[in-house]
Amino acid sequence: MADTQNSAQGLHIGFIMDGNGRWAQKRGLPRTAGHTKGAQVFQDMVKYCKQLGVEAVTFYAFSTENWKRPQTEVDAIMKLLREYLTRAFDYKKEDNRIIVLGDKTPLSDDIKKLMAEIEDGTRENRGMTINVAINYGGREEITHAARALARQVQQGTLLPEEIDEARFASQLYTAGQKDPDLILRPSGEKRLSNFLLWQSAYAEFVDMEVLWPDFTRRDLDAAIAEFRRRNRRFGGV
Repeated sequence: MADTQNSAQGLHIGFIMDGNGRWAQKRGLPRTAGHTKGAQVFQDMVKYCKQLGVEAVTFYAFSTENWKRPQTEVDAIMKLLREYLTRAFDYKKEDNRIIVLGDKTPLSDDIKKLMAEIEDGTRENRGMTINVAINYGGREEITHAARALARQVQQGTLLPEEIDEARFASQLYTAGQKDPDLILRPSGEKRLSNFLLWQSAYAEFVDMEVLWPDFTRRDLDAAIAEFRRRNRRFGGV
C-alpha cells in the first residue's frame, strides 16, 4: 500500500459506479441486489481513499437519466441513499466533508432534509471531500451555471465580458474544488455518460473490465499506477 499511498496523495478521483445491474443478472439475482453490493464497495472505497491520502472523491450515484429505469429499481436506489445519508454522519468523526452534487428539486423531502443536515454538519471539516452525485448530469450542471450567470447579467451585477472560465466554474456544483485528476469507469464501458463534463477536460480516463460490485482495493491500486504512467501535458509539449 505504501507505493500506492505515495502516488494517490492529493488526487481528486471520480468513480463512475457502473455494472451493478449486470452483476446481479449474471448471478440470477434482482438488479437491486447489485446496487446493494455496489453500495458496500462504495463505502470501502471511501475508507481506502482516505487511507491513501486522496484529497477528494466524486461518486456518480444517480444520473438525471436514471429516472428512466424501472420504478422498483429507482425506489431501491433511493432506499440505499437514505441508509447511506443516515450512516454518513459517522464520517464527521473522520473529518470528511460531504457534498451532494446535482439538482435536488425532484428528490423526496426527507432525502433533501438529510442531505442538508449532512452538508451543513460537515461543512467545516478539512479532511477528504466526498462528493456524491445524485440526480446529476454534466449538461444540466453547465446549463444551471449558464442560467445563474445570465441572471446576474440581467440584474446588472455582471458584465458579459467579465465571464471567464473561473467565473463560470464558480457556478458549478463543484465550485471551489480542484478538477478531477483521474476518472475511473469499471464495467468495460468507454464513455463519460454525462459525468463532470466541464471538470474532466484534462482528467485521465481509465476504464476497467470489472463490474463495480467486484471492484476491489487492488483494482484502485492498478488504476492509480496506470494514472502515474501517463504523461499529463495539459496541451503543452
